[in-house]
Parts: sequence; C-alpha cells; structure tokens
Amino acid sequence: MILSCGEALIDMLPRESAQGEAAFAPYPGGAVFNTAIALGRLGARSGFLSGLSEDLFGKMLIHSLSDSGVDAGLAVRSDRPTTLAFVTLTDGHASYAFYDENTAGRMLKIEDMPAIPAEVKAMFFGGISLPVEPCGAAYEALMLREAESRVTMIDPNIRPGFIGDEAAYRARLERMFTVADIVKVSDEDLRWIEGPGTIADLARGLLAKGPKLVFVTEGATGAHGFSKHCEVFVPARKVEVIDTVGAGDTFNAGVLAALDRAEALDKGALARAEEGLISDCLKLGVAAAAVVVSRAGANPPWADELA
Repeated sequence: MILSCGEALIDMLPRESAQGEAAFAPYPGGAVFNTAIALGRLGARSGFLSGLSEDLFGKMLIHSLSDSGVDAGLAVRSDRPTTLAFVTLTDGHASYAFYDENTAGRMLKIEDMPAIPAEVKAMFFGGISLPVEPCGAAYEALMLREAESRVTMIDPNIRPGFIGDEAAYRARLERMFTVADIVKVSDEDLRWIEGPGTIADLARGLLAKGPKLVFVTEGATGAHGFSKHCEVFVPARKVEVIDTVGAGDTFNAGVLAALDRAEALDKGALARAEEGLISDCLKLGVAAAAVVVSRAGANPPWADELA
C-alpha cells in the first residue's frame, strides 16, 4: 500500500447560478487527498491518513475516497469542522483562500498518529499540512519515525500565503528532505526553496540534501527527473486547459504508480534508478496530469483512460 499523509479539504470552486449570480460549489480536494484519489484510480493500493471531520463535508470526503478505492482506515475522525478552500481562477490558474482554524485536519497531533502496518511500503507527505501547527509537527514526526523502514516522498506544494513562520517551515522542510527518498517540486517551489538558478542546478542542490530522486514540474513545458546518475525531461501533452486544480497532485500519483508497477518502491531500487525508470515515472505523471487539467477541478483519470 502507498499511504498518503496530509490534508483533505473541500475546494469551493467558482460557478454561476441559474440566475447568473456568482456562486461556489463544493468539491472534495486537498493536495495529499488528491494524490491518494489518483493513486487509487491508477490501480495502486492506496491509503489515506489525515484528520477527517464527522460533518457533512467530512462524509463527502470519505465517500470520495471509498469510490476511488482508497482505504481511509487509518484516518483520525473528530467532530471538528472540515477545512474549506475558496478557489479563484485566473486564466485557468488557481489561487486559494483557506479557512483552516481549529479544523479536524489542522488539529491533528503527534500523539494521534497511529502505528503504520507492515503492508505500507511507501508514504507520501506534503501540502498545506506542513507549515501549520499542530498537524505540521505531527506529519514531520511521522515521516522521521517511518523513513528508515519505508520509501518516503514529499511534495511541499508551497503556498506562501499559508506560511506563518517561514524560518520554522524552511527548517522543517530541510529535516524532511534529509530523510526523503523522493522529492517533487514545481519550478516555482524549487526557486522558493533554493533561490535563483537553473532547474538542473537547483535540483542537484536538492539531491545533495539526501533524496535519491528529484522531480520538477514546469507547467505547460513539461517535467524533469533527476538522480545522481542522470537527468530526464518529458514534455507536457498539449491539451485544452480548463483549470490546473490537482495537476501536480496527480503527477505525484503517476510517479508513485509507475514505481509501484515497476516494483521499484524500494530504497535500493530507487538508489539504482536509471533513465528508463525515471522516464516511465515522468510519462505516467505527465499523462495523468494532462487529463486533470483538461476538465474542471481535481478529477484524476482512471487507469483505463490512459491506456
């Protein structure tokens, strides 16, 4: 099983009522939630660990997980509210206003984290769960606890407006990068973390922190994969973009699903990863993301849609 650990929320997407009034419609989402959903749809054994509410939105999230074959048995349930993210679209690109105080996901604590069963061979972390407390500390502790015995991947999916203490957040990312086997960032995230420079040089800077593989997405241009031995680029597919909600999250699932299909979710296999395996990861990630951006909201493809 691949266990995705991080936020689940409701994306309130802009719509127009029958009377022509501006409105918002609720859709299950959250970066890490989207990755779990996409993994399930791509045929991987997918699990999800987060703080989930018992409210109507929490039930919506649970139903969405179940419908995509995702096991939510490790999720921590509570009567706190669900996080809401109101989305604004500009030329198809999403920006977010989060309502996250005192929510089921936000208030997850270190002592809430369950024992992880042996069937979990890889764990994915990231999203807006990492810069806020107390859940950020809880996910960091979980990753540091489990990283020695399982493959770990992190995508910080940086939202600068959501970061209250930048110095503390940067320090947390450094600690998590050090134990991660795989790091994925967008080109914008990469420059926020590493500063100015070429994608290749900055990615090598991330590799030097400890990961075995680094993936960098570059929007409509394509995606890059780096190891200590090689670097690979796969161009984006040309599609009509509706919006970019969930694109990076689905790319992450494509990477993990490709590694799972190759039976390479193993620390030794990742350390030996050559161009062919990295290329397969990029191709599945790019193909899955192309479907997501061609339809509204985070709606990852099923495996048979990519056949």
